Amino acid sequence: MSDEALEKSALLLLTLGSEVASEVLKIMGPREVQKVGVAMASLPPQPRARVEELLDEVDERLGEGAPIEADHDQIRDMLTKALGDERAGHILSRIMQGSDTAGIESLKWVDAATAADLIRNEHPQIIATILVHLEYDQAGEILKLFSDRLRNDVLLRIATLEGVQPQALKELNDSLTILLSGATTTKKTSMGGVRHAAEILNFVGSAAETSVLDNVREHDPELAQKIVDEMFVFDNLLDVDNRGIQTLLREVSSDSLVIALKGATPELREKIFQNMSSRAAEMLREDLETKGPVRLSEVEAEQKEILKTVRRLAEEGQIALAGRGGDDAFV
Repeated sequence: MSDEALEKSALLLLTLGSEVASEVLKIMGPREVQKVGVAMASLPPQPRARVEELLDEVDERLGEGAPIEADHDQIRDMLTKALGDERAGHILSRIMQGSDTAGIESLKWVDAATAADLIRNEHPQIIATILVHLEYDQAGEILKLFSDRLRNDVLLRIATLEGVQPQALKELNDSLTILLSGATTTKKTSMGGVRHAAEILNFVGSAAETSVLDNVREHDPELAQKIVDEMFVFDNLLDVDNRGIQTLLREVSSDSLVIALKGATPELREKIFQNMSSRAAEMLREDLETKGPVRLSEVEAEQKEILKTVRRLAEEGQIALAGRGGDDAFV
């Protein structure tokens, strides 16, 4: 989510009030809630004209009223209603005081460096079990911060993990002090596996990805190939049909697209151009030509953001993705 989008989201939630805003926050993921919460807490007073401009974008009108200003009590009320006292307390401590917390649920609310420090000394099997309970991108960011040896070991365990047994969840409870949802049941939780490993690898970066796959390939070449077949990288957009590309382009900002395409193949660039109007394609070509050198890390970051959008659209059934292994799949 861009800085502008975060600011708009924060302002809209503050405008809607605690009751409505809390309902919105309930359906957002932990990382999105944290970002929007930080944005609300840091939002300066906003003039009524700015609020009217925002509400015009969603076809609503704002009546007379005072400027909208962030109020910490209001933010606390919103988060508590949406998440409950405990989870709200975790994020509020980070927003207001920036304190660190521990536990599997808390890991979803902290930055990758903090999470990595909390779990890097645990047994690799426990780390693998923890990571499969996090969002793919967060798990990938954490994995990048481990040593090569630990990273390779953990990813191999994720790829061969067929499920999480109650005893494994008990170990998480002992290690991180917070029970996971369903930890006391006798039914095995369906987590891990080749797809999970592939989804995490999509977010670790090219260098770490190569190292991890080489290590898996040494242990089990067939497993390594299965992981590769499940991965979806930026160049795989060539496999998306034209209608899918057009749908994607409506969701991606031009600035993000320019940076992402700096690291794309000529074939993929041409596919993008072909699915734009002549004028839009011409402007994009000009932007690519005039754009100066861009750091590889910045290019990869923008490509990852676009791939997040691709996965969301695929899950919603708006884009069909052909799996690299040949079967139709959604990611």
